[in-house]
Amino acid sequence: MSRNWRTAGLCAATASLLLTATGCKLLPQEPVPESGFRLRYEKPVAADEDSARFLHNWQLTEATLADLNDYVDLPHPVTVVAKSCRGEGTGYDPDTHRIELCYDDVTEERELTGRDEDLAESVRETIYHEAGHALIDALDLPDNGDRAEEDAADRFAQVALLVRDPEGDRTLLTSARIYDRAAAADPTPDPTDEHAPDATRAESHRCAVYGAFPARHQDLATPSRADCATTWTHTRDTWTHDLAPLLRHT
Repeated sequence: MSRNWRTAGLCAATASLLLTATGCKLLPQEPVPESGFRLRYEKPVAADEDSARFLHNWQLTEATLADLNDYVDLPHPVTVVAKSCRGEGTGYDPDTHRIELCYDDVTEERELTGRDEDLAESVRETIYHEAGHALIDALDLPDNGDRAEEDAADRFAQVALLVRDPEGDRTLLTSARIYDRAAAADPTPDPTDEHAPDATRAESHRCAVYGAFPARHQDLATPSRADCATTWTHTRDTWTHDLAPLLRHT
């Protein structure tokens, strides 16, 4: 896949760009696709302007959605809306087929990463995770509970990154480190959170990376990860089987 998102300083090709937030020239609006993942930017509140500018300039969402649209053929459009969510949190709404990518979540993650490169990896992992929810919905996969769906969305991110992206292991390992920092900053998991605890999500990503590429990541070898190759194979095969009706490439 193209790694254009790694080159800072680019401007998003969308008519809703905010000149005051990005400093970019407004480009002609492209046709809105009738299906697949599509993107819309909304104006950020003042506190989120730096994060909105970061997303615009790094082209993270554009590149990730282009990869997803090359990977799967959705039967309906899913709109990714980059916006200030005022604390509501990034998420997917099955009623509207809409992913809200929150500037304020990016703002919070900046405090955990310290480097724009690491923040970029984390945002990519988040987009793939939310795309996993959209695909679970589109495929009408069995509802095994909120925690099960969150785990499945994490596993989709692992498959999309490790199967399709030559540097996807770096994205997952960077995200794992950020989950570790979040766990250290708040060591008591929220019992109402549908996601696995941050430390558990971090280890899941490491296990997937080690299971997929044990020779490349011998530093991850521990007795507790002895079954990671089997776990990874099951994750990859399960998602590949479930995605079969939508896959563009087999």
